[in-house]
Amino acid sequence: MSTPPAYVPASPSAGDAQKTVLVHLEFSGTDYEADQAEFIELANSAKLNVVAVIGGHRDRPDASTYAGSGKVDEVAAVVAGSGAELVIFNHDLSPSQERNLEKRLHCRVINRAGLILDIFAQRARSHEGKLQVELARLNHMATRLVRGWTHLERQKGGIGLRGGPGETQLEIDRRLLRGRMGTLTKQLEVVKSRRAQNRNGRQRNEIPTVSLVGYTNAGKSTLFNALTGDDTFASNQLFATLDTTVRKVALPSGETAVLADTVGFIRDLPHDLIAAFRATLEESREAELLLHVIDASDPERNVRIAQVEDVLREIGAIDVPRLQVFNKIDLREGELPHVETDPEGIPQRVFLSARSGEGLALLRTAIAARLYPDLIEDDLVLPPQAAKLRAQLFQLQAVRAETIESDGSSRLSVRLPYSRLERLCREAGITPPARAVAVPPVAS
Repeated sequence: MSTPPAYVPASPSAGDAQKTVLVHLEFSGTDYEADQAEFIELANSAKLNVVAVIGGHRDRPDASTYAGSGKVDEVAAVVAGSGAELVIFNHDLSPSQERNLEKRLHCRVINRAGLILDIFAQRARSHEGKLQVELARLNHMATRLVRGWTHLERQKGGIGLRGGPGETQLEIDRRLLRGRMGTLTKQLEVVKSRRAQNRNGRQRNEIPTVSLVGYTNAGKSTLFNALTGDDTFASNQLFATLDTTVRKVALPSGETAVLADTVGFIRDLPHDLIAAFRATLEESREAELLLHVIDASDPERNVRIAQVEDVLREIGAIDVPRLQVFNKIDLREGELPHVETDPEGIPQRVFLSARSGEGLALLRTAIAARLYPDLIEDDLVLPPQAAKLRAQLFQLQAVRAETIESDGSSRLSVRLPYSRLERLCREAGITPPARAVAVPPVAS
């Protein structure tokens, strides 16, 4: 194993961005170059002025400073020489390690989780997103509360909010912090309840939900816009969008689905962030189908797929049916849009370019085949006493045409999943028509 370079100067960013030193250490079993490249991209996404990237190799983390005394002295020299105000470790530092490093380096020190949380704080736009990010940051910082938080002083004032006799500033800050976290948790419970009501409404109308998931910057928002005609912000950067957007999408089968664009995943996504965004991530857990968007041009795509699977497992969505969507095939020479199916002809992987639109029709057909594998189109004759069933079919928008027969019965041309039609007919005491598949198989 080759030893990574200890010091790599980086090109400073323009403007008055905070001068930052990045520290990324190599341990056995890690992909040093790929992890470091992603770390630098995270720092650029946070709009930091990266003045140096310091590397190194260790067999195991140091209990006191994570990096060891020699490496810390090296970082301290770079900080002093560059005038850096911030040092970020691409690792999971404990609160005591952060405090020890700050004493040695004489500047602020944060870990990878803190960097990701800061990026989320910059990108949150909706009220819900801001609540989720703030709660995640407070959870993360609660164990790192070693100084008085002057920005929380505005929470004080009024009877019952002042510190008691002998109460230290740190205790006051902790109490204020707990109070703010309790308020945010209650507000997010309201958000969770509202999302559950919306999902229940869609379920009553039997409209399936399809959720986009994938590693950050795989092109989820671009694909979402291409499928729905929406104008959700999309950019070639990590965590370009945080706020979940839900829109209807028409399928070639004539059916309708709801498409949800969720926050992108990343390696070692902070647990505090997953907990705070749980209400949002439930859109994935409760979906009928997940579109796992993958950057087909990424040489690390297989690793990214596994990392997304880990997050899905953590949020309880690992058992939701998935359709893999390999995006950005326009960046791969000779790659054409196509669909790969299993031996039974069920679509498993779709290769396309969301930016150019090539392959979108294949994806729509594949979604319909996965959501409605038993879709039929046939005539159904209903006697006058089956008015309730007739109304249900119209409510589901499953009726394509209607003819009134001479005996008062209704001949309906219906198009809907056979299992749904069979259930409705049996509840009404009507014999369902013979099953006939209406959706053509997807061409591979």
